[in-house]
Amino acid sequence: MELKRVVVTGLGAITPIGSNVASTWDAMINGVSGAKPITLFDASKCKTQFACEVKGFDPNEHFERKELRKFDRYSQLAVVSAKEAIEDAGFDLEKENLDKIGVVFSAGIGGIGTFESEVGNYYLNQDMGPKFNPFFIPKMIGDIAAGHISMIYGFRGPNYGTVSACASSTNGAIDAFNLIRLGKANVIVTGGSEAAITISGVGGFNALTALSTRNNSPETASRPFSASRDGFVMAEGAVCLILEEMEHALARGAKIYAEIGGGGMSADAYHLTASHPDGLGAMLVMRNCLEDAEMTPEDIDYINVHGTSTPVGDPSESKAIKEVFGEHAYKLNISSTKSMTGHMLGAAGAVEAMACILAVKNGIIPPTINFTEGDEDPEIDYKLNYTFNKAQKRDVRAALSNTFGFGGHNACLIVKKFEK
Repeated sequence: MELKRVVVTGLGAITPIGSNVASTWDAMINGVSGAKPITLFDASKCKTQFACEVKGFDPNEHFERKELRKFDRYSQLAVVSAKEAIEDAGFDLEKENLDKIGVVFSAGIGGIGTFESEVGNYYLNQDMGPKFNPFFIPKMIGDIAAGHISMIYGFRGPNYGTVSACASSTNGAIDAFNLIRLGKANVIVTGGSEAAITISGVGGFNALTALSTRNNSPETASRPFSASRDGFVMAEGAVCLILEEMEHALARGAKIYAEIGGGGMSADAYHLTASHPDGLGAMLVMRNCLEDAEMTPEDIDYINVHGTSTPVGDPSESKAIKEVFGEHAYKLNISSTKSMTGHMLGAAGAVEAMACILAVKNGIIPPTINFTEGDEDPEIDYKLNYTFNKAQKRDVRAALSNTFGFGGHNACLIVKKFEK
């Protein structure tokens, strides 16, 4: 069976650094941090009192008041990003076979805000018995963003969400890629959304000592590959990618951002929350991705790393890149856009895939911000080009995006320039 080629024809985003794709990309290449003091709840008693929130978002501008009862914040953000991406792709949906358009939209946590609110209200009023919002369960579950998008547009193709912690939306994009190249769909609306900046979200990650506590300087807290890094910065948001079978896209005259080269998956099989210190799972996932794409290490020009700004994760990923790419590693541009967006958890793979797609399209590598001279970690090789502090212009033939999740889940995606 000859596999079909898969291209990217639409993008949508609502992130801590932009309300759409254009503003997010502009902030990204200009090194703008989205980290600010938390406003979504009273964080004054938390060890970490800042995060990368989506700013200025009013759901009433996007949803009817009656409908909002059915949407957790994570689903709201997902639908907004999908709307932009679907419009960007330029479909005439009246002419499309909606049976062949699917949705694979992912979250690592899902409706934690709804869960927190409903269970909290129960314990405050438990003498009245178990009284819950009838939409409690469907608002909370991690697949429901995909369901909402499907119902809004009438897409009847494959419909679900993937859950693999911070690798979720990369796993979802790989699934979307495979569904199309196997002929199961013409188009898949894929991406990720997360809205876990809540007392239980922040408090839970604080209990793991996973978050930065740099409360006096939030904008500089996410500092991947710096010796003084002290944890990741929690973020929320959503990004949507429209993946489409190449011939279908060409037949309707669609603009094409890039082509999906391949996807890889692996497991660390090591620790509940920490990546393998020698980067064994990271090595395997990148090799699997290159093999799936039928590409060599020398074909890659840019790696958007997982790069969470955690003490263990950054050095192990750096080691893995050197092992997989050999001498070519020193010719790569490497950057962590989490230094600006923060860690969007289940949506991280989607926003970082978008960064790779736009790097390929525009020939610009977004930077890793917040690095200062004298803050070098002896465990990290600074001969590698981490694109510190300033974007770099470069022709990008192909880019690789790494995402790793709690539980040892690793997922990797390659995007490349489209050539008919």
